[in-house]
Amino acid sequence: MTQKSYTLAEIAAKIGATVNGDENLEVNSLATLLNAQHGQIAFLANKKYRQQLVNTQASAVIISEDFLDKCPTNSLVMSNPYLGYALVAQLLDTTPKTASSIHQSAVIHSSAILGDNVTVGANAVIEAGVTLGNNVSIGAGCFIGVNAQIGSNTSLWSNVSIYHEVKIGTDCLVQANTVIGSDGFGYAPVKGTWLKIPQLGSVIIGNCVEIGASTTIDRGALDDTIIEDNVILDNQIQIAHNVVIGAGTAMAACSVVAGSTIVGKNCTLAGLVGVNGHIEIADNCVFTGMAMVTKSITESGVYSSGMPVADNKDWRRTNARIKKLDDMAKRLSALEKK
Repeated sequence: MTQKSYTLAEIAAKIGATVNGDENLEVNSLATLLNAQHGQIAFLANKKYRQQLVNTQASAVIISEDFLDKCPTNSLVMSNPYLGYALVAQLLDTTPKTASSIHQSAVIHSSAILGDNVTVGANAVIEAGVTLGNNVSIGAGCFIGVNAQIGSNTSLWSNVSIYHEVKIGTDCLVQANTVIGSDGFGYAPVKGTWLKIPQLGSVIIGNCVEIGASTTIDRGALDDTIIEDNVILDNQIQIAHNVVIGAGTAMAACSVVAGSTIVGKNCTLAGLVGVNGHIEIADNCVFTGMAMVTKSITESGVYSSGMPVADNKDWRRTNARIKKLDDMAKRLSALEKK
């Protein structure tokens, strides 16, 4: 794909920055401060990289006023350089569409309804009753089940599976190998065996939701699993049946949410967070990496429970002392009674 060039003046107008230097200088790609070359633009958003600024070979740097006197090249000055980086990345993005046309090998049921400018990749299967909005793009090898609905401007990368009756809103992005609408983990014990409980709900996904690669979102047992607007999900996340993820919430890779839990709005779950089933989490909660959430959280705040890595000898010594805590507590209680 041909890279397009922009002048610093054009970029500044699009990201809300002020040019310090040559407004007519053209750049065509992004790079880090350390690796940038002529014709590229870099950014400084974290002060721990300020030493790289001095020697950067970038043609321009997106920077805040605080570091302007240390910048050896042209700069785009704004209060939030990380936002500037994100906007420039969108401007210079060369990612191709998930499909460029309706491929001749795609299997599309005659009852499916396709909006304007829909594209479908090779070997995709679109079953009966499916509705695809305008500008929907379906990647190669995708499966769209009976009566599923996908809103306008939503894109699916390759080998995504959307089960029957699932509804996805507008302006969403689903990365490769993700599964939406698979059966929840519902079984009834019967005399030492397991009787499968059909999962009769669906999955409802709002607008402007992004879902990472190889993530699984199970359909509801009776009610629907719901992902509200503006949620972002990283790779390899598991969301169980009947879960509700509130608007604006972000979940990092390998986090899991067990069934029938409600996660509030604008929460952040770092990597490997585990959330128990049948609980509720308040809005605006942050869970640090490897936190285990075993009960409802009623107040916003930052919560942690994962044990940081330690030298093996120190960890073994600490673990040995933890095993003695019960005995120590009994002795302390006895002393207090005396």
